[in-house]
This record gives sequence, C-alpha cells and structure tokens, in this order.
Amino acid sequence: MYPKKELAQLVISACHQFEIDTVVISPGSRNAPLTIGFSNHSGIETLSVVDERCAAFFAMGIAQQKRKPVAIVCSSGSALLNYYPAIAEAFYSQIPLIVISADRPKHLIDVGDGQTIRQENVFKNHILYSANLVEGETDQNKILITEALQTSKENMGPVHINVPFDEPLYETVEELNEFDFSKNVLKETKQSVKFEKLASIWNTSAKKMILVGSNYPDIELQEVLEAYVQDISVLVLTETTSNLYHAKFVNSIDKLIFPLSDEEFKALQPDVLVTLGGLVISKKIKQFLRKYQPKHHWHIDQLRAFNTYFTLDEFIQEEPVKVLEEFSNYTKKVESTYQSKWLLKKEERALKHQEYLLGCEYSDLKVFESVLNTIPNNSQVQISNSSTIRYSQLFDVNPTLRIFCNRGTSGIDGSTSTAVGAAFSDEQQTIFITGDLSFFYDSNALWNTNIPNNFRIIILNNAGGGIFRFIPGPLTTNATEYFETPHNLTAVHLAKMYNFEYVAVKDHITLEKELGDFYKESEQPKIMEVFTPKEINDVVLKNYFKNL
Repeated sequence: MYPKKELAQLVISACHQFEIDTVVISPGSRNAPLTIGFSNHSGIETLSVVDERCAAFFAMGIAQQKRKPVAIVCSSGSALLNYYPAIAEAFYSQIPLIVISADRPKHLIDVGDGQTIRQENVFKNHILYSANLVEGETDQNKILITEALQTSKENMGPVHINVPFDEPLYETVEELNEFDFSKNVLKETKQSVKFEKLASIWNTSAKKMILVGSNYPDIELQEVLEAYVQDISVLVLTETTSNLYHAKFVNSIDKLIFPLSDEEFKALQPDVLVTLGGLVISKKIKQFLRKYQPKHHWHIDQLRAFNTYFTLDEFIQEEPVKVLEEFSNYTKKVESTYQSKWLLKKEERALKHQEYLLGCEYSDLKVFESVLNTIPNNSQVQISNSSTIRYSQLFDVNPTLRIFCNRGTSGIDGSTSTAVGAAFSDEQQTIFITGDLSFFYDSNALWNTNIPNNFRIIILNNAGGGIFRFIPGPLTTNATEYFETPHNLTAVHLAKMYNFEYVAVKDHITLEKELGDFYKESEQPKIMEVFTPKEINDVVLKNYFKNL
C-alpha cells in the first residue's frame, strides 16, 4: 500500500532518491499518508517513537553516528513543537535532520480547527531551510523538497518540510510514483588560502596554540596534529569530545589552567590561536582567551566559524586536515620553551591528580575515576551535560573510546534519547553516563522498542543538580532548592517498567564489584544507579582544584 496523496508520494520518493534510509515516525492521524508510505517502502527503515521530543533526539543520535540525514515525521499541531530542542541542538552541532511535518490546509489555519497551529517557518531561527509545500503545485514542490534535502546533506544541519493534507487521509494505491528530482549542482565554497601570508605570521611566532572542540573520531586529523606537536612552539589543547589523544596533547584543559596566576596566564597567552572542530566545553579556556587574547585567531572548518573569543581574523572554509597538511609545507620550526613549559605543568598536574584520587573519599569524582577505568575498549560513550561532562574533562580517557555529548545547546533535555539513537546505530557497545536530573528529565527515552541489549546506562544520582553547589552564586542565595531541585527519585521502577536490568550502588566497594559484570553480554539493557553524597561532592571537587 502507498498513499494516494501526491504530496506524500513526492516526499517519500524524494527521500528515497536522496538516500535517506531511516525515518523515525511519531503516531498521529494527519501524518497518515506519510506513515503509510514510509512504512511500506522497501528501501527505507521506519522506527516508531511516541514522544516527539524523544523521537527527534533519537533520530539525531542515529544521524550523529551515521553522519548522514535521518528523517522524523509527526502529525500537526503541538507535536511539531516538541521537535524544537533537538532541532536547535542539530543546528549548532551540525547534524543533518530532516523534519517532515503534516499540516492542515491553509484554509483551516486560525479558524478554530483542532490540532492546528501556524507551522510554516516555525523553526526559522534554527533551521537551514524551510520548504512549505502547497497541494497541486507539483513542480514548485519538487524544487522546494530538493533544496531542503540537498541543503541538509551538504551543510550538515536540520531542514523542515511542511506538508499540508486535507481529508481523506487513509486512501491508498498499489504503486508509488517515482518522481524525478534533479539534484542541483552546488557551487564550490573553496577559497584561496593565503598560505604565504599565514606562514609569515606562524614562522615568527614563538607561542602557537591549536585548540580542538568537539570532533568525530578522525585518524587523519590525529596524524596531522601529531606532526604539528613536533614543533616545540606549538601547544595542542583537546577536550574529551575532541576524540584526539597524544602524550603531547593537553587533554584536560581545566586541570591545567584552573589554578593559574595572572602571570602564568600571560605566559600561556598565544601569539597565534588555531581552532578546529565544534563547540568547546571548558568555560575556563573561553574566559582565558577572551581576557588574554591572541594576536591572531584562525578557525578552520568547512561550514561554520564561531567568533567564540571575539578575536577571529581568519576563517578558512576548508577541511581542516587538507589545510593543515598543505600548510605544513610552508611552516618552519621555531625555537621556543612554550610547549615544554606547559607539558611540564601538565605532568605536575597529573601527579597531583593521582595523589588526590588515591586518598579521595566516595563521591562523584571518585565514581568517575572507577567508571572511566572500567569501560571496555572500543566502546562508544555518550555523556550527558552539566557536571557529568565536566567531570569527564578531568581524566585521561582511554584513547580507544569514542566520546559524544550534546554540546550544541548544552541542554539536558535529550541526552538519553540521543544516546539510545547512537546505540541503535552502533554494533559496538554504547555506555551512557548521566546525572540524575538529565536522566529523569528525559525518562521517556526508554519508551522505545529499538534499544539494543548491550546498551548500558550509568546514573550518578546525587539527589539534585550538583553543579549548582560548585558554581559561584547559587549557594549564596535563599533560593537554593530552585537551583538544585532536590528529590528522592530512583530509577528502579523505570527499569522494571522498561525491562532493564537494574543495580543500585551506594559505596565504592560495591561499585568496583558491580562494574566487573556490568558490561558483560545480557538479554536486557542495564541501568546502574550510583548514589553519591550530595553534601560532600562539591567539597571534594573544590579541594581537588585546591590540591592542584
């Protein structure tokens, strides 16, 4: 069966021709023509997720791992608005998401008809392209759909296709018309890189810093940066989500710079800053580079440049690996103590880190050490936002792991759903590390029949928003409970309802014992809920930084 509606046939045919092979559908009546068509197409895998917010983040997790567009389909009305958090995340994280919404015809908008809102251009501030289809305008609709799908694929981000359907909605035919969608020939965005000009600056600068934000694992980039750190005037800073590892990379930025004095900050201040990848987690490095600005800041990326440090003077819109490889032919090594000074400081911090953790009491920090030490090689690790991702930044992570976090908007709202989507797309085991508020906020993520049995969730339950005990401000007010939102919730009943194995941990001995079996094969996915003492977590972390 296929839908009789031509608009539905157009959208389905286009998605197939543009090689969109995964569609996540949320139930509804107005989207029936799309649901019927996609679910009956032999070349497209359809997945059902009831909650639209979860569905969108789930699809985003799949697209994050496949690195190709995934479509989401919903009914009309407020259903569509529940997609917005994931759309904003996809927009800033550069993840291709095809949003397909059913709608009422225009004559039924704003006349009091049920399940009806103004859907056209509803995501205009966080969307790459909006295609508002019109019934009967076949040629124009083909152009709009082509622009939308090609934009998402080429520019790596979300697009919206709004499809109005009048009743009847459930009429079917036996064949799907295959429309011809002529793909546009996109203009090359390549620019002429002035390597000689950049090299004249680079080769006369004794302090060069390369800072890499979130980045999909990339062996070629790893090798290129390994070559660059052979120059003793170059310091490479990475983050957990950079997925880059080397003894000469500084991969725990906050651990290095948190205790620095003004004099030391001036010594660290780069002459040249080169930035790659997506958004940066470390607030301290942002504050540092905004206050102690480099003389030159170059960002290399194929799509987008954020002027994060208010000093960007060169945006090189190219693939970073190609630019860095070519640029190396123009560079010369410079005598400098820049790299050796800060790598020595890194080693000092590592010793202090180890000393403190040896005597550290049971807390969020100590739990993170145990968890990160036991995750199996080659696993995918998804980490939720707030304090959870920040704890991970303090440790040297196993270089075989692949680390991801929703840092586009840094929200807690869809972390679990994204992790479920990423797990669905990966044959290797996926471990999701989350805080309690993030987990309970997105608990509908578990209402999903597509969760693989090797999926593991580790919840650090400190009975509230622990980060608000550490950041300056909240504890000085009389409104602490509204920041921390204390609770007595536990995941045990959710685990039972959604058919997860469950184990509770309340001390370090139990944690070490349970982690030994937690990652082993099972017939169900698993949840480990680790209860930590809210009253001392912030004290332990503050003392950790004092000890550095």
